[in-house]
Amino acid sequence: MTHALSLAAANGTSSVAGAAPHADTHVTIRGLSKAFAGQPLYTDLDLDLPRGKIVSTFGPNGCGKSTLMNMIAGLMPMDKGEILFDGKTLAQTKIGYVFQNYRDALFPWMSARANIAYPLVRQGMSKADVKSRVDELTQMFDIRFDLNRYPYELSGGQQQTVCIMRALAPRPEVMFLDEPFSALDFEMTLFIRDKLQEVQLATGVTMLIVSHDLEDAVFLADEILLLTRRPTQIAEIVRFDLPRPRGAEIMSHPEFVRVKAHTLEVFRREMAL
Repeated sequence: MTHALSLAAANGTSSVAGAAPHADTHVTIRGLSKAFAGQPLYTDLDLDLPRGKIVSTFGPNGCGKSTLMNMIAGLMPMDKGEILFDGKTLAQTKIGYVFQNYRDALFPWMSARANIAYPLVRQGMSKADVKSRVDELTQMFDIRFDLNRYPYELSGGQQQTVCIMRALAPRPEVMFLDEPFSALDFEMTLFIRDKLQEVQLATGVTMLIVSHDLEDAVFLADEILLLTRRPTQIAEIVRFDLPRPRGAEIMSHPEFVRVKAHTLEVFRREMAL
């Protein structure tokens, strides 16, 4: 099932106060604009991200997928616009972020366990509570490698697992993942897919994932946010309603095949413009 975005840009006048989000909206974006070297990337973009769902962002190279996520997460400034999380500002919201380049994201002088614990220590959590939370995540992810090792002693998949555990440690309300599977082999991709679904089902955390791989974009998503070429707009939002947990077998399911084919059709249409 597909649906067009119902929140049209308001010609520079839209705001969070002036355009009420849907009842099930978690992140409300109004009038977001961004330009580089005088060339517009986004202009007066309005978007609602649903509560407790996984949204994948997919589109042509250079369309600003990661830029959009980084603006929402506060890692990159907007030129104009407002973003609220359940009516709160970013400063009032607990978020988690998984970077694409996990090798640079982990502190090399800290053990894997210390990396996971880092945001909890920064919060001033007691040693006992930190240990309890890290142990909880270790059990949740069924960790079978030594967390006392340093990142450079771990495989790429193990490092990315540590990054995801660290992002989840403070129990975020919203979690951002920038191409989390891009450097993983297929076996590790399947493992991380399973664990992200388990976490989402257990916690209800809202997730926004950027992907350059169509299969990854569809597999985990409740909604696929399809972007146009620059200047970037929303081409379509595609719903994918198969229940979770989803295993590798769903890739042959008729609904998966249909949604993937439709998403590819929209992508090719935008590339041809």
